[in-house]
Amino acid sequence: MTTSTTPELDLREIAIGAGLMAGAANVIMQLGRPGVGYGVVESKVESGNVFKHPIKRARTTLTYLAVATLGSDDERKAYRRAVNRSHAQVRSDQNSPVAYNAFDPDLQLWVAACLYRGFEDNCRLMRIRLTPGQWAEIYRRSAVFGTTLQVPADRWPADLDAFERYWKESLDRIDIDDTVRGYLTQLVDLRNMPVVVQLAFRRFHRFVTTGYLPPRFREQMHLDWDDRRQRVFESMMAALGVLVRLSPPVLRAFPFNALLVDLRWRIRTGRALV
Repeated sequence: MTTSTTPELDLREIAIGAGLMAGAANVIMQLGRPGVGYGVVESKVESGNVFKHPIKRARTTLTYLAVATLGSDDERKAYRRAVNRSHAQVRSDQNSPVAYNAFDPDLQLWVAACLYRGFEDNCRLMRIRLTPGQWAEIYRRSAVFGTTLQVPADRWPADLDAFERYWKESLDRIDIDDTVRGYLTQLVDLRNMPVVVQLAFRRFHRFVTTGYLPPRFREQMHLDWDDRRQRVFESMMAALGVLVRLSPPVLRAFPFNALLVDLRWRIRTGRALV
């Protein structure tokens, strides 16, 4: 494995395009915190509505991952400013069942932690081999998942052991109610996509999404799972990992690399970033 000391090369080790199969599972994990869940469900940012603008929402979300893992500090700052303009509209009102604010560093830290855990799970399932030292360095640099939002750098757990403690403690705050579960179930079943996509991929998407979820989230989402499906899922991911390891770097990093090119073009030409 590459052991370059630059952030781009270090984080490129986990920027695996095939890992986007875990996208819906990671969204479920993020929205498992009620403040995040209701912030998304009640969001007044029409342009970011995943059911009205699924392609645009996917582009902006994946571009965030691309710039966080592969971008420069200046590109992260530019994207943070663009995201902040949208997040300024995301806050609870008197009718919201829970209080939330998109600038809440505690909620943003949880989102960042879910993103890191998602990349980590992908590497484990695809059997991407990294040394403990490489993982420690990748984890340290993964603070950008939070700082590209509004999380102060010193809020990122100090090391992998501290992260595991934070993660376990945070699981006690997961609570997916009927409203958020209904929203997320629509995403699991691809209800935001054309009917032909739903018919072709819904069962597979539900299987993969459920496979990626930790048990606590499966239970709260009322998703069935068993040992046989777990074995099939792990075998499938291991086989995919072989393909990933045999792929040239440009294919392995797609679409993150392509989205970074698009972001740089948007910055250069003065177009909207989100």
